[in-house]
Amino acid sequence: MRHTREEVIERTVKEFELLDQLVAGLTDEEWEKLLLRSETKDPWTVKDALAHITHWKADVARKVRKQPIPAEERGLDINDSNRLVYLRWRDRSPQDVLAWHRQVQEDLLAALRAVPDAYFSAREYNSQWPYDLDGHSAYHRTRDIQQALSAQHP
Repeated sequence: MRHTREEVIERTVKEFELLDQLVAGLTDEEWEKLLLRSETKDPWTVKDALAHITHWKADVARKVRKQPIPAEERGLDINDSNRLVYLRWRDRSPQDVLAWHRQVQEDLLAALRAVPDAYFSAREYNSQWPYDLDGHSAYHRTRDIQQALSAQHP
């Protein structure tokens, strides 16, 4: 499947809005709710899930701009990358993570708008490409964040 800039941006904005609406008004207690499952062995919270989603969106912006992988991330497998994100953000405030989530969205949209049209249409991609912009976010939004927020913890 070939994509267009407009279609990718539309999906990206739609998912961002759903996620942002979900997390915008969370209380400190809600930010610290544990996920019912975690991507790693670390005890992820709602805040950690948002940092995880945001990291991978920022990674797409980096790739779009053809920027190098940061030195501390080179050679890491997916599990080690996810752990690094957790360690970077676990002691930061929910407000810092929320601000980063919003800044990355602006940066990502600027990168998508600046790249040549061929970036989207020069080759065949699966229908979910680029997955980290909407599919990955939607997965963690529904499977992790929403479930953690609706769970009755003892």
